[in-house]
Amino acid sequence: MLKEPIKLNMNEVAYPPSKEIIESARKSLMDLNRYSEPEDIERLLGLLADYSGVPKKHIIQSPGSDLLLREIIHTYSKGRKIVIVSPSFFPTVQAAKQFATKLISIRLSPPDFDLNPDLLLDQLNEPCLVILDNPNNPTGKILLDRKMVGSIVDHRDVLIVVDEAYYEFSGVTFADMVQEHPNLAITRTMDKAFSLAGARIGYMIAGEAFLDAFSSFYMILPRPSLCAAIQALKNPDYMRRNVCRVIAERERIWNVLNDNLAVPVYKSMTNFLLIKTDVPDMVGKLADIGILISDLSNQLPSGFIRVSIGNREENDAFITGYMKICETYSKEKF
Repeated sequence: MLKEPIKLNMNEVAYPPSKEIIESARKSLMDLNRYSEPEDIERLLGLLADYSGVPKKHIIQSPGSDLLLREIIHTYSKGRKIVIVSPSFFPTVQAAKQFATKLISIRLSPPDFDLNPDLLLDQLNEPCLVILDNPNNPTGKILLDRKMVGSIVDHRDVLIVVDEAYYEFSGVTFADMVQEHPNLAITRTMDKAFSLAGARIGYMIAGEAFLDAFSSFYMILPRPSLCAAIQALKNPDYMRRNVCRVIAERERIWNVLNDNLAVPVYKSMTNFLLIKTDVPDMVGKLADIGILISDLSNQLPSGFIRVSIGNREENDAFITGYMKICETYSKEKF
């Protein structure tokens, strides 16, 4: 049993923020009795706009992209059919089930987890809100291309939100399409690639149709979060180096598990891997030795687990623990 649990269950980045980011957040604590300055809020909006390649008016910030997604579903659920995929980002699924008067869930089935474009397009014959995570969580798979997004936004009664929480790992974005398509919005987060999960910085790159509805959506971020985000965006190369480290580790784990185990480990465009295991209660067995991963039985068939990519030492501990558990199970089974 490890002294401290290894958290590979929340898709956090294992590498801490830079010293400059930490120092900027620390300094802001001296003014914690004051609200955030409006000019700092505007500065963050400008930096997010520059980073995303859109005018500042298209940026809406929020303490977490999950809050934005929930608010979008709540706002548009009356009078519109909600279309999602399954599996998907679980808070989105929960919000859709809570607020939708009519909900369509398109199944992504193993082993390929592909999105059937015809099934989706067939649903767009009435006013809809389509929410798709790209890459998909928990499969790690790219579901959309530009042609598909173009086909969706051509339906004027359809609003589409693409959740790009893992954009920095995939490099796939449709943010440049927002200005020409008012019914398109992109949600993103700085929780993941920017190592700011504890700061809770989310934002939406919104088309005009969304801007009209969210014109009064004004969220004041806490000073430390605001200052950390500004500093992080001033030097995005630090984030990009960490993303490269995560991707290298992801591919290393994928290769090790595929070379040594006869179970599916799915290719990913994110900072996590989807694995299918035959070992009963793999999540519990790993937790017993201090390694936390995600059980996906609430959305996928039995045996599917999701493992976040940690640092090398954490990943080695996971690989060793996982393979020992598999080896023990094989001996007991036969």
